[in-house]
Amino acid sequence: MHTTSDFDYALPADLIAQLPVEPRDASRLMVLDRAAGTISHRIFRELDTLMAPGDALVVNTTTVLKARLLGTRDSGASAEVLLLKPMGDGSWEAMVQPGARLKPGRVVHVAPGFDVEILETMPEGGTRRVRLVTDRPEAEAIDAHGHVPLPPYIARPDTPADVARYQTVYRDERQAGSVAAPTAGLHFTDALLARIAARGVQRVDVLLHVGAGTFRPVTVDDPSQHVLHREWYRVTPEAAAALDATRARGGRVWAVGTTSVRTLESCWRDGRYCAEEGDTSLFVRPPYTPRAVDRVITNFHLPKSTLIMLVAAIAGYDLTMRAYRTAVEARYRFYSYGDAMAIL
Repeated sequence: MHTTSDFDYALPADLIAQLPVEPRDASRLMVLDRAAGTISHRIFRELDTLMAPGDALVVNTTTVLKARLLGTRDSGASAEVLLLKPMGDGSWEAMVQPGARLKPGRVVHVAPGFDVEILETMPEGGTRRVRLVTDRPEAEAIDAHGHVPLPPYIARPDTPADVARYQTVYRDERQAGSVAAPTAGLHFTDALLARIAARGVQRVDVLLHVGAGTFRPVTVDDPSQHVLHREWYRVTPEAAAALDATRARGGRVWAVGTTSVRTLESCWRDGRYCAEEGDTSLFVRPPYTPRAVDRVITNFHLPKSTLIMLVAAIAGYDLTMRAYRTAVEARYRFYSYGDAMAIL
């Protein structure tokens, strides 16, 4: 049984990508062959050559909210609210800074005509329930005044370029709900998707809204004691049928990103994909055996994170950690705007 420290690795700070490469599919692609135990190196735009007619490419079509609201408290001091998800009663769950100052009853002034009221501290996780007070529709206010929620390891303010670049080209803008991008999808271009389709690979869309809990560090020695926060997902009847048909004809299911992996593993029961929607807190980690995915495309993840543990469940622990050491030696770019890995 692995401990959390088993998933640690040393990463030079200059390998943390601060900007994306252009074009999107010019990123490097490390290819892991689990059966052969080999590691090879490609360019992401060559991904279609690894695929076969009859395969399925599963993508998460969520759209990232401009969920980071910057403002001031009544004292004039700065404050920040990160919207996580709507609560269904007109309020939102949110993370706030400084947490010690933003107690229930306080207000964050984001812009003229746009305030955030702190209503209560949530029972779990230290988040807050907040209400947006705005003189325009909420979605318009968030889009007008919100910032792209770049991860904290990207040590710069967001720019207008991030508004488009921190989204996938296949996002469904009617489905805004993520507070972080499904970053493995950031490498795809329309041209690459067209080549994949021309190869006879079917694209299958699923939806999972990425929450902040995915990126919370594992702080216990035993990963089984870590509770992964719930994220909402949906698999349509059409998607489930397409994936069942892929497996029936001997095709392989390619999952783009850890969010697609968790979605597919969550909807797999009794040897088939189920059409459903709801929350998942599935924590994929060794010795979990994946059942719903055959191949995975992912980025490089934080040490001791739930995401590197998921990769180890797919690729195997030893090959995963060897791949990360190789990536550091070969100076791959890490994290959200970094390079990618394909696990065969």
